Amino acid sequence: MPWNPIIKSRRDWETIPNLHDYVAVRNGFSWNTARAELDGLPDGDGLNIAHEAVVRHAAGPLAQQTAIRWLGKNGQIENYSYARLHELTNRFANALQGLGVVKGDRVFVLAGRIPELYITALGTLKHRAVFCPLFSAFGPEPIRARLTLGQAKVLVTTESLYERKVAAIRESLSDLKHILLISDEQHSPPQPGTQNFRHILEQAPSSYRIGPTDPEDPALLHFTSGTTGTPKGAVHVHEAVVAHHITGKLALDFHPEDIFWCTADPGWVTGTSYGIIAPLTNGLTSIVDEADFDAERWYGVLQDHHVSVWYTAPTAIRMMMKVGVDLVRKYNLRRLRFLASVGEPLNPEAVVWGEQAFGHPFHDNWWQTETGGIMIANYAAMDVRPGSMGRPLPGIEAAIVRKTESESVEIVEQPGTQGELALRPGWPSMFRGYWNEPERYNKCFASGWYLSGDVAKRDADGYFWFVGRADDVIKTSGHLIGPFEVESILIEHKAVAEAAVIGKPDPVAMEIVKAFVSLKDGCEPSEALRRELLGFARARLGAAVAPKEIAFLPTLPKTRSGKIMRRLLKARELGLPEGDTSTLEA
Repeated sequence: MPWNPIIKSRRDWETIPNLHDYVAVRNGFSWNTARAELDGLPDGDGLNIAHEAVVRHAAGPLAQQTAIRWLGKNGQIENYSYARLHELTNRFANALQGLGVVKGDRVFVLAGRIPELYITALGTLKHRAVFCPLFSAFGPEPIRARLTLGQAKVLVTTESLYERKVAAIRESLSDLKHILLISDEQHSPPQPGTQNFRHILEQAPSSYRIGPTDPEDPALLHFTSGTTGTPKGAVHVHEAVVAHHITGKLALDFHPEDIFWCTADPGWVTGTSYGIIAPLTNGLTSIVDEADFDAERWYGVLQDHHVSVWYTAPTAIRMMMKVGVDLVRKYNLRRLRFLASVGEPLNPEAVVWGEQAFGHPFHDNWWQTETGGIMIANYAAMDVRPGSMGRPLPGIEAAIVRKTESESVEIVEQPGTQGELALRPGWPSMFRGYWNEPERYNKCFASGWYLSGDVAKRDADGYFWFVGRADDVIKTSGHLIGPFEVESILIEHKAVAEAAVIGKPDPVAMEIVKAFVSLKDGCEPSEALRRELLGFARARLGAAVAPKEIAFLPTLPKTRSGKIMRRLLKARELGLPEGDTSTLEA
């Protein structure tokens, strides 16, 4: 698909972007000013995420506005106003108190996108316990590992998930004192040794006062898989709400009248930072859809609920591209004004496809579990360069660095030169540690920089471009090749739905580029198509960069959050241990 190198930002805005002048806003920005947009707890008692997300709105003019509109997978629709959400989360906070849960205890949730998950999250934060989400699609072993590593005191889950995934490991969880089951209609009384979630919620008082909360008190614990295969628990504090709030305004362009839909599951950091916290602190109505991806359903949600700001993942975008634009055009999506993508780099073709299908490009952004919030983004008022992750947020200092022989780092000043993407510590949502692993945490920093582990480059205009993970970059015949660049070209081919690229050891070149592709509906693997794709990539990328081998797969292995697992493809190709596959999509 041909495209212009830059998609010019529109200037006929119906809603003037919050970050309408990048340089001016960046120059005038301070985290103290951003913090002043929040209330803080009464009487100077500190800063609490749940107070900023729920309590202050429930006590003001937004009390009866819908905070969360829940769409059940079987057609149910339920609205939760800020006032109702305040009452229910008060009840859950009181329930935790009644169970003997104290400040800092870990409360885990294993559930799909159901209202009880959101009540648990915000009630836990009110009580100053630590909220720890798990993917409902995890199997028993990754659940056991995370509950054990996080020393879970409380687990909230559904009856069916408990029976299928938790009951068999229950005896091995020595720290777990309470299991609260959300009853399924087809089930009878709770299992032995558990309590009924709805019953204890109904019995708990509806009034609750948040205790003093130091901004540095732990609030969130997100587990993420490392390259070594051992899950890491990234700890975030209540101060993170400052970054959640302001990045929602600046990177996602939140305005008070917006209807926002973040498609991410809260088991992934995006689903917590931007599926729960940021839209609520900004006083929006947030859509929560229980169902899994279905293109027609998604377009219906966008149309019927007048979604204006939409935050989704590259995998979902590629799946929509696979279906084509004809389906999109059956729906009235005129309210949709800003589209954003997160989770892995967004291929240039997908950025431009958004313009064709929705009349707006997808705006890619970059961040990590460890950063807690968006760090680099394409903004509503900024020209989009397809394939770029954009420019740093106000308050964020980013650089391309390389390690020296002394293990310190130095900034790479030359535009276009690859190096490791680094951030200057000090933003509010930066993780404060890996749970019980201080040495692992300390290795993330050098010479006053947080080292992301991502290889990138910066152009002369300050746009950053993702190249690959430091352990994904391919070195072949003296060339450094980023998988993303090769993948982006492959999916331009009319037959290719998705592509993933790895380095395969070679006795001469050190590594050669091998690609794995899944095909669009109606296309069949063949030797002729393989040769066609090799020639297509060689013509576009040149002999030094183009893949030397291509394999066809029905689907590519992905994490629950939609990231293609190159690590797993490489392990399978080379016959190596697969490591932690707990985040692998079923």
